[in-house]
Amino acid sequence: MGKIMDLSKNERPRERLLKYGVKALSNAELLSIILGSGSKKENIVELSNRIIKESGGLNGLLNSNLEAFQSLYGVGKVKSAQIVAIAEISKRFNSYKDGGEYKILKPLDAANLVMSEMSNLKQEHLMEILLNTKNIVICVSDISAGSLNSSIVHPREVFCEAIKKNSASIIICHNHPSGDPSPSSEDLNITYRLKECGKILGITLLDHLIIGNGKYISLKEKGIL
Repeated sequence: MGKIMDLSKNERPRERLLKYGVKALSNAELLSIILGSGSKKENIVELSNRIIKESGGLNGLLNSNLEAFQSLYGVGKVKSAQIVAIAEISKRFNSYKDGGEYKILKPLDAANLVMSEMSNLKQEHLMEILLNTKNIVICVSDISAGSLNSSIVHPREVFCEAIKKNSASIIICHNHPSGDPSPSSEDLNITYRLKECGKILGITLLDHLIIGNGKYISLKEKGIL
């Protein structure tokens, strides 16, 4: 099996990291340090490079699942679990699920919170950011998956968690797998409906973000909310 030790000392990612620093390493070299060993046909750097390429780059790597990794040649259950674990740590850090305090002052703050997780999803997901009276994030909740319409997105599902968490306000977010964040008429209908329900419950709907491929549209910024 192609272990890191099988490479010449100057080619070993761990030794290169210690000598030159972490920024000197390629994505494949960083992944190879995590995985540790390659296959009979590939050393660990070659395998890591292929995993990243066949996953669709770093974005694909961070958003693939166990089954997708295990379908790749030379990647078994252990390596798949290692990759999924490091991807989840990255997502939690980027979305501040580590318990750190995160305050939302503008739509971009909210977009940054969910962008990495939502921009590469293959189907539509509705998520909500729950906020306290100081606009500090309480948590981010996944509400539903599948094509969004007013018959599926029921206010009771959206506001249930907000009531439990004693939220003062919410921001709803959903993605367009097409990559185009332009709002549809159904998106607007859902927004108006949730806004009115929020008024009755005393939980303000601050914004509705539509996430595309690395970009977003805020209905608040558009003057719709």
